[in-house]
Amino acid sequence: MTHLYGLLSIGAGALLSQQRGVNVTGNNIANVNTPGYSRQRVGMETHVPAPSPVGTIGFGVRTTSVERIYDRFIGLQLNQESANLGRWEAQKGTLDRVEVVFDETAGYGLNQALSAFWSGWQDVAMNPPGRVERAVLAGAGQNLADTIRRQYADLERIRSDTDASLGLGVQEINRLTAAIADLNEKIARIEAGGTETANDYRDRRDLALKELSALIDIRSFEDSAGRAVVSVGSGRTLVESGNHYELGLQTNPATGRAELMWPDTGGGWTDISGEVRAGKVGGWLEARDVRIADYMVRLDELAQNLISRVNTLHAAGTGAGGTTGVDFFSGSGAADINVNAAIPADLDTIAAAGAGAPAGDGSNALLIAGLQSAATVNGVSFDAAANALVSRVGNDVSAAKAYAGHQADMLAYLENYRESVSGVSLDEEMVNLIKYQAAYNAAAKMITMAQDMLDSLLNMSR
Repeated sequence: MTHLYGLLSIGAGALLSQQRGVNVTGNNIANVNTPGYSRQRVGMETHVPAPSPVGTIGFGVRTTSVERIYDRFIGLQLNQESANLGRWEAQKGTLDRVEVVFDETAGYGLNQALSAFWSGWQDVAMNPPGRVERAVLAGAGQNLADTIRRQYADLERIRSDTDASLGLGVQEINRLTAAIADLNEKIARIEAGGTETANDYRDRRDLALKELSALIDIRSFEDSAGRAVVSVGSGRTLVESGNHYELGLQTNPATGRAELMWPDTGGGWTDISGEVRAGKVGGWLEARDVRIADYMVRLDELAQNLISRVNTLHAAGTGAGGTTGVDFFSGSGAADINVNAAIPADLDTIAAAGAGAPAGDGSNALLIAGLQSAATVNGVSFDAAANALVSRVGNDVSAAKAYAGHQADMLAYLENYRESVSGVSLDEEMVNLIKYQAAYNAAAKMITMAQDMLDSLLNMSR
């Protein structure tokens, strides 16, 4: 193969190889802004050498593969940090709304309402018969009850909105798992012969896995055919081969909350809400079932103790008209606390006097006002319990913001690192383009030269 036809074959192989290099370089340039794209590189090696009387002689170049420049370890780290960022962003978004509920800067927060309520009792104690003082106290009591009831209802509304977010999140998870299963089959089909690599499909699958990890914490690996196997929670399978398992939501009758369900092999559903720790779904579940649930319990405890302690003292006292046994508050907790309708209807029913004391007595009002500093809610005062609740919300919001910011920085660092490895550099690709173009032109000249030599040989034989 050292004759002129062999020289033509060497030129033709060089032309094809450099052309493939130009094609791959052009594809890289075209996808410079495509999310998740990994740059590709043509693998070239010397062709099988040809024997000759003077020894083996090289027989040109051939392309072996189109290699995808990708670091799987970086991809796994990106998925993990995406899950962590999703968790804290979901919590931050939810807790930001809770912070507004307990806002103390606008003059209508829980602490202000409690302070006005205790001040009302102190004013009545100073002037028990005073109609203005009694009206102000009734209004302060109503404002306190409205504040607690409104805050509790707002928390319940945020939990319900979180259920709606979970529903949208589950729909997106199911869409992504279906896409990954479809890409699995395409990749396995292309790579079945072992000679080709489905680079573009692998990029799309990795991007889908990253988007999926931002929604829910997953674990993934490749099987022997190159298919991604994806699981969630304690090993619950989401994607296996070309199959995917759709998650669902079911309302828990006991709590009224939507629970994340996984389809088990027996045709039923398994609640995996407690197994999901990261991703937006994990963040929403934690915010709903841990953070907001804790705030509601604390607010309900404060309301229950307020109703119980105030009503106990108030019912034992005597109103201006001699009435006794009247509760100041109605309801059983934060969800339905209200001022007893008898109080605003007849301000004389406010029991400022002690049992059997004359109408001008204010001893019972002083006792109720003294509840402000009494250790009545889990060993602390009402004011301390309210402050602790507001502080807990503030601390949780600050922590969520700090962690979300940290995870965003971590993800940005990893994204930049991935770009340094897998991203497309236009400067580098332009250099490659010129390199392949020069090699292509040289191969074309070699073919032209071989043709001229062949023409000369044929002319000599005439």
